[in-house]
Amino acid sequence: MEIIGRVTKDAQVRKLKDGRELVAFSIAINDHYKTKSGEKREETTYINCSYWVNVKAAELIRKGGIVSLFGRIGLNAYKSMDGDFHAHLTFHVNAFKVIAQQKKGTAKEYQPVSAGADNDDLPF
Repeated sequence: MEIIGRVTKDAQVRKLKDGRELVAFSIAINDHYKTKSGEKREETTYINCSYWVNVKAAELIRKGGIVSLFGRIGLNAYKSMDGDFHAHLTFHVNAFKVIAQQKKGTAKEYQPVSAGADNDDLPF
């Protein structure tokens, strides 16, 4: 599954009790649509993400950047100390691509991130 969204804050490296480490971050996905009455609406969905492959990825996943994530959805359900049941979705990232990063010092300007490949090698 692939999802694309904007990073809501810089990624953090978290260490678990068993010594494993993961990169934790969240993204926002905006959806624009019109209702039957013609009213324009915007809905934002926030998704918590975890990346277990390499913790150095946290340096690349920065607030405001646009990322393309490949992975699967997982469900975390638990019972709180109050006895209430809670659940939330997490996107388990297998691979990602940074599409754009926010330029330092600006709030709305973005620069594309090159993939490092020379475009002259493309067959078209």
